[in-house]
Amino acid sequence: MMKNWLNKLRNHKRWRALPAIAFILLAGILIELLSLVQYNYAHSLVKEELDYRVESELAIKSIRVRSMLISNEKMVDNYLWPVQQQIHKPDNIPNVIGRLVATNIDVMSSFVAFIPGYYPDREYLFEPVAVRRGDSIVTMQLASEKHDYTQREFYHEAVEENYSNWTDPYLDTEASGKIVTTYSRPFTDSTGKIVGVFGIDLSTKGIIDTLNTRHNFPSTFFLLLTEDGKLISQPDSSKTQSSDVTEIVNMINDISCERKLSSSGHSKIITFHDKEHGKGYAYYAYMRGQPHWQVVMVCYDKEVFGKLKSMRRNFLLLMLGVFSLLGFILYRVNQYVKRLHESKLNKQRTDSELNIAQKIQSEMLPRSTITRPDIDVSGKQITALEVGGDLYDFFIRDEKLFFCIGDVSGKGVPASLVMAVVHSLFRSLATHESNPSHIMQAINVTASEGNETNMFVTMFIGVLDLPTGRLRYCNAGHDAPLIISHGVTPLDVNANLPLGVFKDFTYMQQETQLPQEATLLLYTDGLTEMSNTSHSLFGLQRIIDTAQACLEQNQTAPAQLMASLHDHAMQFANGAQQTDDLTMLSVHYHRHDEALVLNETLTLKNDVHQVPELNSFVKSVTERLSLETSLTSQLMLAVEEAVVNVMNYAYPIGTQGTVIINAQSTDDAIKFIITDEGKAFDPTLKSEADTTLSAEERPIGGLGILLVQQLMDSINYERIEGKNVLTLKKGYDKR
Repeated sequence: MMKNWLNKLRNHKRWRALPAIAFILLAGILIELLSLVQYNYAHSLVKEELDYRVESELAIKSIRVRSMLISNEKMVDNYLWPVQQQIHKPDNIPNVIGRLVATNIDVMSSFVAFIPGYYPDREYLFEPVAVRRGDSIVTMQLASEKHDYTQREFYHEAVEENYSNWTDPYLDTEASGKIVTTYSRPFTDSTGKIVGVFGIDLSTKGIIDTLNTRHNFPSTFFLLLTEDGKLISQPDSSKTQSSDVTEIVNMINDISCERKLSSSGHSKIITFHDKEHGKGYAYYAYMRGQPHWQVVMVCYDKEVFGKLKSMRRNFLLLMLGVFSLLGFILYRVNQYVKRLHESKLNKQRTDSELNIAQKIQSEMLPRSTITRPDIDVSGKQITALEVGGDLYDFFIRDEKLFFCIGDVSGKGVPASLVMAVVHSLFRSLATHESNPSHIMQAINVTASEGNETNMFVTMFIGVLDLPTGRLRYCNAGHDAPLIISHGVTPLDVNANLPLGVFKDFTYMQQETQLPQEATLLLYTDGLTEMSNTSHSLFGLQRIIDTAQACLEQNQTAPAQLMASLHDHAMQFANGAQQTDDLTMLSVHYHRHDEALVLNETLTLKNDVHQVPELNSFVKSVTERLSLETSLTSQLMLAVEEAVVNVMNYAYPIGTQGTVIINAQSTDDAIKFIITDEGKAFDPTLKSEADTTLSAEERPIGGLGILLVQQLMDSINYERIEGKNVLTLKKGYDKR
């Protein structure tokens, strides 16, 4: 007994699927492990490449800064001789150093600091200075008791140690008022005796610009520190926050024991985190030569490894999709094998499946008729085999009747499969598209792709605007429908090619106005080509004659008309076996004008400043109808969104126009008909906004029409006689 129970459990369909599921899971785990190994390897390669590139970048930046300093050192050397020539003419020295300042925009000032008492007839401390002040050069004698240059570092090293040097940057409050670094060198008279110090004050702005140009990543920036870790320069606030720079400088200084870098300039690295960019890296190295400053390059993990992480994420998504598809395929294969096995066991199962297929196909067709005061729609289909290739469909959306009829070439299961695809495409496309030619065009593209069996479909698609009776339609090689009104006449249609023949064929829309109490009859060639025992065909004329007889007997309702045609066709066939499907679809239109309890009109200019007048109009209408406050708010919001949409898009910018709002109400519904004479603009065709996306990811537009669609029962747009007509309808219960 236990053995039998285990066998039943082992043969259960869910347990049979376990090996396939386990295989998929194992393959997924192995691929994910391989992906992780590859990612880590690629990560290390990128990190090595980053270290190499940063090493090169730091060296290049150091060389550029040092070259800039050397260039200014040489400039000082070039002006040394003219200064020496003017030692005996101290009044000429300001002109010489003034020319030096004028030739280099980064030089804020130049000075000559003589040893104390060098000129007996002048001040004990004598320091001629040329300073850049805007676009002019100002000369002065800067030395004083408050400004004793002999106490400054640059003077001490130059005179007493006979040493040329650059100072750490400082704020020059006495001359230029800028942050500068001073280069000074001793100079001698004709006897070789040191008589003073000659130098320049160089603005650090040029150094900052040199460092922060042409970076590897958008958020990368450079810092310049003194030898003992004081901040010299940093980029502007658009690159980083000062708090981040302070944190980086403090971290570099905190590891001072490790900061003793070799003179070769090899860089070291620290990691940090900030709120905006996350993990970051700060590479720092000393400049070669003098001054012995530090160059720091800062970059962020999300930019360095961003593409690599994005590639891994996309790979995981791709693998997820592949394994989902594989699981779906295995599931479908398992189902197919199961059905095949069952069909071999019992031939009767095949007949049962065909019956099921016939039932499914019939369920794809509209299950009921549409009966309203303004429209009556009904269809009928008789298949020649278990499954057929004819189709028809109809439904109402936004006060428009969408309907179609089609005939697939061929018979049996292949034709039924094509029929199912075409029918699904029509239903899917027509739920968001109102132009029948666009629907036809899209179906044709799909039907033509991979059509190796050369099957084609004749089809007619119609869109009837119920408030106006305007019929827009598109034909694809199908028999012309009949209009039954004062007589029976074929609808004027362009034949066009059937669907599935040429992918690039262009289908054009046609339109007409249906008369009052008109009936539209659509049919497949299974009716015209119905044959009798003498192989004669029923033909178009017999259809017209039967329809004319129904018209004379006032029996043009769809059910009556199709029943009469079916009876006459069966009598004509006289029991002959038919090889083609017979499908009919009939639409009876009666424009229904309900009794209005309110009919008010407001005319506005296309100016959003008139919206308060619109709100007052809607409020007055709802108050007269005694509508609930919540419904009034909904109507005001929906009408305002629709009218503002028209004001913004119907007329070109700078063009004046009008927007007419007509409020009509019956006992149980209210309509707002918005009319303008602007350019053709159907707001219902705008894609709805994806509210699942974040505000940053969501494209602009779509929320307005989404809101109106949610607030109103129906939205209907038509272009009538050069005017845009948008109708909003909402049902209500009176208080």
